[in-house]
Parts: sequence; structure tokens; C-alpha cells
Amino acid sequence: MTRSDGFESESERVTRLLRDEILDGVRRPGSRLVERDLAADLGVSRVPVRDALKTLVAEGLVTSRPRTWAVVREFTASDVADLDEVRAAFEPLAFRLAAQRRTRAGLQRLREVLDVELAAARSQDAVRARRAAADFHDVVTSLAANELLGELTRTMHSRMRWLLAQHDDLIGVAEQHAGLYQAIAARDVALVEELVTEHLTANRSAAGTRQHEAGDAEQASGG
Repeated sequence: MTRSDGFESESERVTRLLRDEILDGVRRPGSRLVERDLAADLGVSRVPVRDALKTLVAEGLVTSRPRTWAVVREFTASDVADLDEVRAAFEPLAFRLAAQRRTRAGLQRLREVLDVELAAARSQDAVRARRAAADFHDVVTSLAANELLGELTRTMHSRMRWLLAQHDDLIGVAEQHAGLYQAIAARDVALVEELVTEHLTANRSAAGTRQHEAGDAEQASGG
């Protein structure tokens, strides 16, 4: 991670760039990550690339293949189901606590992220909308003000951001977040819990559809 003073090492920069490309879908699941080629593309030595790949393996976004190259992780239907189960356990707690503990400053941050997501969704900027959607969840977790919850979610942060990007209904997700924002602002815990359940159900269906379509495309291409 970038240090609090804003300094970013070469390894951190390479890690961030590769992570963003994976989460944004620029580097597709199963694509090769060859140290030599990445170093040439990014204009760096192989050392920061090697460090970045180790970090991304630990984050669950890259699969290491000893004595060959690494590849962008291909999340299976079972992987997605596991992530959905964990998300269903943690997310209702985070949103409920956020509604109870949100501050004026925190609510302003959430509004700013929501505005970015809504604008990006309306302009069909998928990458920006999905990034902002994941940021919305990050801010909610911070508003929950539970250090243990934050610590637990940080261990699976990249995989959860990947999961949150598995939707094409940009407007629908943004509008769901707008409803959740209003409920959090009103400290309406009962409504928050109801909306989170609906949000989880809709997102679970979207992720499943995307995985199914990806599998069909791979079979059609002979992969």
C-alpha cells in the first residue's frame, strides 16, 4: 500500500497498475503475466514486477505457476459462491453499523462517491461506475467504525472488489446505492437491512449470469 506520506515505491506502483488492469477487465482471466514482458511494457526492472506478482497472488487475483509464468486468476462458480457467502455475512453488519454510527463527514464522503457512480453509470462509463460502486462499499465499511470488521475485510479486499465489478446493470446498482445512502442518512436501520438483502440478491444473480456467459464464451472459442 502507498505510505501515509503519499510516497509510492516502484513495486507498489506496478502492483497498483496490474491490480487495476485485472479488476477493470483489461487483463482477462487466464491471461499470462510474464515477468520479462511486464517489465518491458512498464519500463521497469523485473524486481518490482516480481514483487507485484507475489502481492497479487496473496490478494487472490493472480495464480502462480512454478517454473513458468503467472496467470490472472480464473474465478470458478465455486469461488464466486464462496465470495457471495462471505459477503452475505459481512455486508449486512457493515451497512447496519454505518447507519447507526455514520458521521456528517463520513456521510459527505459517501455522497461524493455515490455522485461519481451515478454520473458514470448515466454516461455508461463502465470502468468508472464499477470502481465507484466498489468505493461505495469501502466507505460504508469505514463508516461502520469497527476495527475488527475493517481488518477482516482488508484480507479479502481485492477479491471483493472483483466480485463487486461482476455486473452490467450500471444504473440499477447505482440506484440501489442511492437508496441505501438515503436510508443510512436517515439512520433507518430497518430499511437499510431490507435494502441490503435486495442488493445482495440482485448482485448474486448478476455475478452468476456473468460467470455463466463467460463459461459459454470459453466453450464456444474452444478454450
